[in-house]
Amino acid sequence: MNSIIVSALLGVVMMFSGIFTTNKTIIKNIALIGMLILLVSNIANTYGWCTVDVDVKGMLVFSKFGYLFNSIIFFTSLIYIFLSGNDFADVGNNVAEYFALIFFVLCGVAILSSYNTLLMLFLGVEIMTIPLYILAGTDKKNLKSNEAALKYFLMGAFSTGIMLMGIALIYGINGNFKIEFETTSTIQNFGILLPLGLLFIFVSMCFKVSAAPFHFWTPDVYDGSPSVFTSFMSTIVKAAGFIAFIKLFETHSIQLQTSWKLILPIIIIATLLVGNITAVFQQSVKRMLAYSSIAQAGFMLFALYSSNTLSREGILLYSAAYSFATIGIFAVLIKMKDYSFDGFNGLSKTQPVLAATATIFLFSLAGIPLTGGFFAKYFMLASALQEHKAFLMVIIAVLFAAISVYYYFRVIQAMYFKQGDAETTEITSGFKLGLIVLAALIILLGVMPSILLQWLYF
Repeated sequence: MNSIIVSALLGVVMMFSGIFTTNKTIIKNIALIGMLILLVSNIANTYGWCTVDVDVKGMLVFSKFGYLFNSIIFFTSLIYIFLSGNDFADVGNNVAEYFALIFFVLCGVAILSSYNTLLMLFLGVEIMTIPLYILAGTDKKNLKSNEAALKYFLMGAFSTGIMLMGIALIYGINGNFKIEFETTSTIQNFGILLPLGLLFIFVSMCFKVSAAPFHFWTPDVYDGSPSVFTSFMSTIVKAAGFIAFIKLFETHSIQLQTSWKLILPIIIIATLLVGNITAVFQQSVKRMLAYSSIAQAGFMLFALYSSNTLSREGILLYSAAYSFATIGIFAVLIKMKDYSFDGFNGLSKTQPVLAATATIFLFSLAGIPLTGGFFAKYFMLASALQEHKAFLMVIIAVLFAAISVYYYFRVIQAMYFKQGDAETTEITSGFKLGLIVLAALIILLGVMPSILLQWLYF
C-alpha cells in the first residue's frame, strides 16, 4: 500500500514544485529524491518495517511477487530519471508536470501489481495510461507528436471500452468484481457469457501490451512521441501491462479451455513474426526499436502461456533486463542528432563509451549470452517446454530471435565498422557513468540471474 500512496503524493509534490522553482536541475533532483523515497518505502513495505495499513475490503492483495515487481519498476524509473531527466526540458517548459505524470503512472503500476478485483484492474489501467496520452503529445510543435497522442488516445479509449464490456459480462455472471469465482455451477448456467467476457478483456489487454494483431498503433505512437517518453512507455508501462495480464488469466485459463490453447500460440507467433520481420526493413533506429518492442512482447507472452514458477521468475527477470537495456539504448539515441542507422556511423571513434554501452544494451535485447536478455528469453522458453512441451513454438521463437540479431547488429556495424563522424549533443561524465553502471547491471543479471530472483523467496 505504501507505493500507491507515496507515488500519488509525490505526483502532487512534483506539480507544486513547478510553482516554487523553474530551475530544471532542482526539479530533476526533487524527482530523484522522490523516486528513491518511493523505492525505499516499497522495500520497507515488503518486509513489514513501515507499513501504511488501509482497509481495502479485499480489492487489493499484496504479495512478495508484486512487491518485487514494484521494486524493479521503481529502481528502473530511478535510473531512467537519472539518465534522461535532463532531456525533459528539450520537450517543453512544463518539466515539473512531466515528472508529476511519471509518478501518477507509477501509482497505476502499483495498483496493477496488487489488484484483486476487475474494478481495480480497470482503475489501475486507466491511472497508468491517461498520463501517457498527455506525455505522448507534449511536443506540441511537432505534428508527429500530436498525431501520436491522438492515435494513442483513440486506441486506448477503444480498448478500454472493450475491457468494460468484458467486465460487465463477468459482473453479470458473478454478481461482483472478484477475479476468482466462488461457484462453478452458477457460472455454467450462463454458457458462453464467461468465455466471451474473458475474451473481451483478453483483446483489450492485447491492445495495451501491443500484441499482434492489436499492435498497429505501437510504431506510430512510439515513433511520434518524444523519445525521452517513448523509452518509459515501451518498458515500465509494457511490463506492468504484462503483470496485470498474467495475474488475471493465470486463474482463468481453465474457463477458456480449448480456445486458450488455440488462440494464445497464434498470437505469440504472430507477434514475433510482425515485430521481427517488420523491424528488419526500418531505416530509423527509433522506429526499429518500436517494432522490436512488439517482438519482445511476443517473448513476454510465453509467461502468460505457461503460468508456472519458471514463467513467474522469468517475467520478473525479463522486466528488469528488457527495461534496463531499452532505457539505456534510448538514452543513447536521445543524444544522437540523427536517428537513422547512418547517424550512428563512426560513433565508436567520437564517443567510445556510448558505443560500448549501446553494444551491451543491444546484445541484451538480442538475447546474447552473458547479458540479462539471454536468461530472460531462456526462462520464457523453458517455462513453455516445462508446462506444455511446446517444442515447435520454442523452435519458432528461437528462429525469430536469430532474425532479431540482424537488425540489432546493424546499429553495432554502423558504430564500429562504417566510416563517419556521428554527431551527438553534449555528453556529461555523469551520463557516461550512468550508462556504464546500467551496462554492468545487465551483465550481472546475465551472469547471476539469481541475484534478482532470490528476493522472491527471501
